[in-house]
Order: sequence, then structure tokens, then C-alpha cells
Amino acid sequence: MKIVSVDPFILHLPLTAESIADSTHRITHWGVVGVRLRTSSGLEGFGFTGTHADPASDRLITSCIKNAYGPLLLGEDAVEHTRLSYKLARSPALQWVGRAGITQLALAAVDVALWDLRAKHADLPLWRFLGGATTTVQAYNTDIGWLSIPTDQLCSGAKRAVDEEGFRFVKIKVGHADPAVDLKRLRAVRQAVGPEVSIAIDGNGKWDLPTCQRFCANAADLDLFWFEEPLWYDDVESHRVLASSTSIPVALGEQLYSLDAFKAFVAAGAVQYVQPDVTRLGGITEYVQVADLALAYRLPVAPHAGEMSQVHVHLAFWHPATTILEYIPWIKDHFREPIVVRGGNYVLPQGPGAGTTPLDSSVAKYSVALT
Repeated sequence: MKIVSVDPFILHLPLTAESIADSTHRITHWGVVGVRLRTSSGLEGFGFTGTHADPASDRLITSCIKNAYGPLLLGEDAVEHTRLSYKLARSPALQWVGRAGITQLALAAVDVALWDLRAKHADLPLWRFLGGATTTVQAYNTDIGWLSIPTDQLCSGAKRAVDEEGFRFVKIKVGHADPAVDLKRLRAVRQAVGPEVSIAIDGNGKWDLPTCQRFCANAADLDLFWFEEPLWYDDVESHRVLASSTSIPVALGEQLYSLDAFKAFVAAGAVQYVQPDVTRLGGITEYVQVADLALAYRLPVAPHAGEMSQVHVHLAFWHPATTILEYIPWIKDHFREPIVVRGGNYVLPQGPGAGTTPLDSSVAKYSVALT
């Protein structure tokens, strides 16, 4: 399987609503920024990262794929994935300017495409190629909980997800300037869905430590499943202090780019739910290392779905530290094998590969020029 071409692409796919917002941003589309690797055997592998659909920054990623990683890939045998992943991740010139940000997002797309190729070469879904699956992965619904949704619609959407769609776990965004607004919204949701439904919250790094501590003290009676990204993403010490001062578990990881970053949080006791994301970690290769780190500390892994779970559903079914996975249905209908949730649980994928092959019709309709 010699790699004969490296072809980046950008898709800007519309959301399920006109726009959504959390505590830090508002968007109307999700960026699927990735690569198609063509091989001498005729197989094609696809991988992508997730973005806010900003053309200028998306083109920085595709330029890195084409001009920096492309020459390192052409002529290589895709079967030798471990060696290739190390070659790309440890390229001296790229390490000098990278190790996070654009180079890591670009590496993520390439690494996922290589895993997609290997699984397709074996004619197996990725979870089976990796070694088999557990029986159940519960979905938690994030798409009903955006900060931009008025409280009455937030409650009706959460109730509909539970009563009509079978979800037993929802996630609500927080991060208003006045945390009392968030507490009022959460109490309304809890009343709407009842005591048996799990409710997680996500602050997207908005608040400082004193605000988080006061909020957690006032929210103690709400039985919150976790507080995700309560503080600035890289602040290990503040997360440690918060984790030690509240009964609400701390979840984080979507903004971390390396195994070492996760190791710092885990070693400090600053996280209880580990949330790696293949779209930031440089792909599946380093994701597996982070998931194994969490398992070694007996911490649960709840992947953040920057690729909207097309890849993570395979990893969630496979890795023993994972029983839950985020559900955001923005892009699923643009892939040959979309994610499926039934009765609040994910359905096990059956097609070969990593679930990353886009539909030709979506590529034709939603592609963005690379220059």
C-alpha cells in the first residue's frame, strides 16, 4: 500500500440549528478539514480534524498537510503505520514549529487516514481491527444544551431527548457572566427531566477558580455528573484545587494536544473524567496512549467528539476505559456510515475503516477552496 497522493480537503457543513453558542464562541457551520490518502493498491483512507469553519485557519491546516506532511508520506507503505506516525510526529523541522496547534491538527487528520487505510486493508471496522468491542456505549446528548438556547426551549429539548429519543444523559453549557443564571437554568432542566437522568455541565474554560468554587457549592444539590472545562485549559493547579474542593467530578481534555499534557493533569489529581480527542491529539495513535494512561489510573475515558464521534465510536466500543460518548449529530449524514444512536446507546458500526469516508455528494456541495 504505497502512498501515491496526499489530497487535503475542507468541508464546511451546516449545523442542526441556524447557529449555536457556548461561553466562548458562536458558529453556524462545522469545519471538516482533512486528507484523502490514495495508495498503489487502490485503497483510499480519509481522516479529518474538526474546526469552527474559518477558511483562513482551515487553510493553514491543509497547507501543513500538503506541504509539510505530504513529502514525508509519498512513496511510504501505509501498512507501516507505527513507523510513519513516529516519523511525522518527530520530524525535527515540524517539532521546531509545532507539537500543538496547527501541526497537531494536521497530524490528526493524517494519522486517522492511516488507521482508516489499515482497517480497510483488513476489510474490518476499526473497532474489530483493534481487537474487538464491548457491548454497550451510552450516548450523552450535547446538542440540546447550548448556551444560546432559551431556558424554556432548553427544558423542552432535554425532555424530548429523554422521553422521545431515549437519552438518559444530557450535557448543558454554562458560563454566563452571572453564574446564578446558569444555576436557574440547570434547576429548570433537572425539574423537567427528573432525578434519574444524568446531567453534565460544560464551561468551555470561561470562569476563574473562585467563580467555579462558588458555583459548585451552590450546585451541590443538583447531582451533576461532571463539570467539563471549568477553568482555563492549561491551568493544572487551579483544576487540582477545584477537584479537591467539590464533589462534582472534573472532566477535561478537548484542548490538550499531547500525552504529556494529560499526564500532568492526571498526576496532579486535577481530572476525574479524561476526555481525549483524536482531532487534537495527533490522531488515534496518541489517543490510545492517553486512554491507556487513564486506564492505568482507573479513570474513565469519555471522548470529546471533535469529529462528531465518527471515529470515537469505534474507539469507545473498543477501549475498556470507555462506556460513554458525546453525541452531536451535525455532520453524520455526510458520511457513508453515519453514527447511529438508538434508545440512548450507540449502534456498533459494521463497515470497514474508521467511519471517515465522506459522501461524494457532500464533498461536491460543501467543499471550500484550498487557496
